[in-house]
Amino acid sequence: MKRILTAIVLILVVFGLIFFGQLWMITLAAAIVAELAVYEYLKLAAVGAEAHGAQLRIPLWWMALGAALAFVVTLPNFPVEAQLPVLSALTLLLFAWNGFRAPLIQVLPDTAQGLFGLIWIAYPLTLVPMLWKQEDGPALVVFLMICVWSGDIAALYVGRAFGKRKLAPRISPGKTWVGAFASIGGSLVAAALLLWISDSLTARGNLILHISEPIWQTLVLAAILNIAAQIGDLLESAVKRGAGVKDSGTMLPGHGGILDRIDALLVATPVLWFALLLKDYFGLGRF
Repeated sequence: MKRILTAIVLILVVFGLIFFGQLWMITLAAAIVAELAVYEYLKLAAVGAEAHGAQLRIPLWWMALGAALAFVVTLPNFPVEAQLPVLSALTLLLFAWNGFRAPLIQVLPDTAQGLFGLIWIAYPLTLVPMLWKQEDGPALVVFLMICVWSGDIAALYVGRAFGKRKLAPRISPGKTWVGAFASIGGSLVAAALLLWISDSLTARGNLILHISEPIWQTLVLAAILNIAAQIGDLLESAVKRGAGVKDSGTMLPGHGGILDRIDALLVATPVLWFALLLKDYFGLGRF
C-alpha cells in the first residue's frame, strides 16, 4: 500500500508540474531531486569505499554546490557554452581540495567519483526543464515519463509472473529476459495510447499533448528510451551491489531512495536529448 500511495503522489506532482508549472518551478523541482539524489550517491560511494578499506573524501558542500551550479548555468541568462567551463572549474576545485587533504592514493579516485556523480545525476536532470521549454515540451516530457514508467510496471508484473531466464544475474538477480521484453512492449503500448490521446485532443483544438512526428518515429523512439531506461536501472543496481546495499536510501516509503526511482530516467533523458539532436541534424522533423 505504501508503494502505491507514494507512486500516486509522485505521479500527481510530476504531471501537475508538467501541465500547470512554469519553467522556474520545473527547474527548482529537478534541482531538489538532484540534490537529494547526489546526497544518496555520496552515502553509496562512502559505503563502497569502506568495503574496500578506504574512506571517501568528497565533501558534501562540493557535491551540493556542483549540483546547484549545473542547474544555474541552464537558466536563460547563461549561454550553453558555460556548462563545460563550470564543470571543469568544479572538478579542479575538488582535485585541489583532495590533493591537499586526502591521502595521495585517494586523490584520483575521490576526484573521479565526485565528477562522475555530477555527470551521472545532476547533468541528466538539468535536461528535464530544457526539454520542457522546447516546442511541444510538455508532451515531450510526458512521453519520456510514460515510456519509462510503463516499461518499469510491465517488467515488474510480467517478469515476476512469467520470467525464468535471468537477464543479468550478477547485477540484478530479479530481472529476467521476459520482463525486459515485456518492458519494451509496455512502453510501445503506452506510446501508442499517448499518440491516440494526442490526436484526439488535437482534433478538438487542444494542443497540450501535441505530437507532430510520424507514428513510426514515435514508436522507435519509445523502444530506444525503454532500452536506455533498462540500462539505467541495471547500472544503478551495479553501483548498489558494489556497495553491498539493497536500496539507495529510504526517502520514498515503499520505493527505497530517490536514486532508485530516477535511475532509469538518468540514462533515458540524455538519450532522448541526443535523439532529438539527431532528428534535427538529419531533418527528420520535430517531436
